[in-house]
Amino acid sequence: MRLLIFPAIAAAFVVSTDHVNAELKAGAAVVDVTPSKFPVLVNGGITSRSASEVVTRINARAIVLDDGREQIGIVVVDSCMMPRPLLDEAKQLASRQTGLKPNRILVSATHTHTAPSSMGALGTDADTDYLPVLRAGIAEALVKAAANLEPAKVGWAVENAADFTALRRWIRRPDRLADDPFGNMTVRANMHSGSNWDDVTGESGPEDPDLSMISLQALDGRPIAVLANFSMHYFSGQKALAADYFGLFSEGLQETIGNADGDHPPFVGIMSHGCSGDIWRRDYKKPAEERDPFKTIEDYTAGLLEIAVKTYATIEHKADADLAMSEARPTLKYRVPDQQRLDWAQKIVNELGDRPPKTREEVYALEQIILHDRQTTEIVVQGIRIGDICIATTPNETYALTGLKLKLQSPLPKTMVIELANGGDGYIPPPEQHVLGGYNTWAARSAGLEVQAEPKITETALQLLEESTAKPRRHYQQSRGTAAVAIARAKPLAWWRMDEMAGSYAVDSSGNGRDGHYEPAVAYFLEGPASDRLCADGETNRAAHFAGDRMLTRLPELKDTYTVSMWFWNGMPNDAREVAGWMFSRGHDNGLSGDSEHLGLGGTATQPGRLVFARGDGASPLVGSTEITRWTWNHVALVRNGRDVRVYLNGSPNAEIETVVSSEARLTSDRCFFGGRCDNDSNWEGRLDEIAAFNRALSPSEISSLSARD
Repeated sequence: MRLLIFPAIAAAFVVSTDHVNAELKAGAAVVDVTPSKFPVLVNGGITSRSASEVVTRINARAIVLDDGREQIGIVVVDSCMMPRPLLDEAKQLASRQTGLKPNRILVSATHTHTAPSSMGALGTDADTDYLPVLRAGIAEALVKAAANLEPAKVGWAVENAADFTALRRWIRRPDRLADDPFGNMTVRANMHSGSNWDDVTGESGPEDPDLSMISLQALDGRPIAVLANFSMHYFSGQKALAADYFGLFSEGLQETIGNADGDHPPFVGIMSHGCSGDIWRRDYKKPAEERDPFKTIEDYTAGLLEIAVKTYATIEHKADADLAMSEARPTLKYRVPDQQRLDWAQKIVNELGDRPPKTREEVYALEQIILHDRQTTEIVVQGIRIGDICIATTPNETYALTGLKLKLQSPLPKTMVIELANGGDGYIPPPEQHVLGGYNTWAARSAGLEVQAEPKITETALQLLEESTAKPRRHYQQSRGTAAVAIARAKPLAWWRMDEMAGSYAVDSSGNGRDGHYEPAVAYFLEGPASDRLCADGETNRAAHFAGDRMLTRLPELKDTYTVSMWFWNGMPNDAREVAGWMFSRGHDNGLSGDSEHLGLGGTATQPGRLVFARGDGASPLVGSTEITRWTWNHVALVRNGRDVRVYLNGSPNAEIETVVSSEARLTSDRCFFGGRCDNDSNWEGRLDEIAAFNRALSPSEISSLSARD
């Protein structure tokens, strides 16, 4: 037996960590929780709305598992989000009727934006007439699932469904900021800004394309239930009330793989919500006419179901899975308004009187009063093990990056992450995303937790997974493909793979311990170049996206002879400013001394989109001969051999830039800057990857091997 020890966790529960052979039982059920009283409030928008008709039924779908020692209940509800106090009441009600312990029950929302409102958020209150219906329905679903328990076996499958999900949050150009509800120009990233390519520099985070499934079958192979999980926010476009694609997918699973045996309980298909806070279905990387191939929700669901059904056929099931579960209830702070904002909010709210807020300003003013009154909140985080399968939960709208952190570091590779579970505590952007601003960061009940909420919740979930598996978390390290091996063999002085999932250190993979330091405005774990050459076994290569800040390091060993090799991806239009961006610089921080030198991409001051090399002595920059297309990966190497300087592009043996610097042009600073210039002028807006520094001049053939070009 072992107890979690983590300061942020207010309460943790002891679980058995001895894996034993077990006789697994499983039962599943569906309960209709559609309201009968209309109109009913519907949340999911900025302002309040209501519905008076039912397009598709609203359901609570439940699974109960029992291994003879432990019982676990899982319920997924067609709801936008549900408050923890209501769910705690439903768990207590179910516990009294089934014997399930409340801390062994997971209840999550699918996040359909066309369901009855059970929780106040932004301009919409909870529908008080609906709350008893939902509370009772959740408990009833668990009671019926427990009554259907029978010997079972469990299996797992995961498949790539990248065509059905995409990043909706994009980083805006530094000269195209937008305003927040409080009258400040703080928005460097926001939802759907990628619809206008001229406004943005790229996506703000990675996608998670995994469609994962936990399958439960009777011992004779009859399907009992499938719990699926996918990271896509919602389809939208339906009238309320409707269960969105989550409900259609669940019904589609039942029709496709479900049993029609009247002697047994019906099969239950369930789609749970993956980490989708910054995710939607429209792919802004594509031209406008190609972004939305699914014209109807039925088309979208049918395509996702096709992948699911094919993948389901490959699942191997095991009958001896045992169970374990841990739960924690940390208390987190809200980002409460300072006195100036509170006074601003109070004035607007006083003018509202009894009417509901109708404008963005009014909605967020009211939210400031609510956060000020609440100050803190208790949240619920869980870690579950079903044999060799894990489930982690967050009570939030969680970014895809957070889901990847949990999956890649979970003690067991078979891990799904269910968000909006056991509460509805709003968006939890990773800390660096708060720097970029946007709707997902505006303080409100929908996004009000402290800036450090995401790392705290992620760490809590990982500890709970360690507890429920009795295994340590895995250490994530990007694999090495042939080109990465070539970099290592060249013995760099420092080598930053830029594969971090969080700041603030850029880890040196050379083994020489020269870690770099990221400044705040950097996004992590974006897709990088040449995955098939820089990584192995189909792994996606990762890169950092710079949004006006830099990565800094000190390399005293670099003198007048050195090489810097890297991959770059420019997010700025080539003609947007005088210099599209500086990607590398040597010099003194915050200054531009005569002995500094810099490598970047030219803009209107030279020839747009061509490599430029400049020194801080005021000499005109030297310009390359090849125009580089925006949003493409390219490799560059800057080689200085005493006074001789050459810049190579994409492994070509012919230098793009070649010059001899003055004999007075000696380098005295050991400070190196990547993603910007030493004086912070025209810093890089885009991605960098596989940065390697050498204290020698590499040959053209060596550079070609580092560029991963055939």
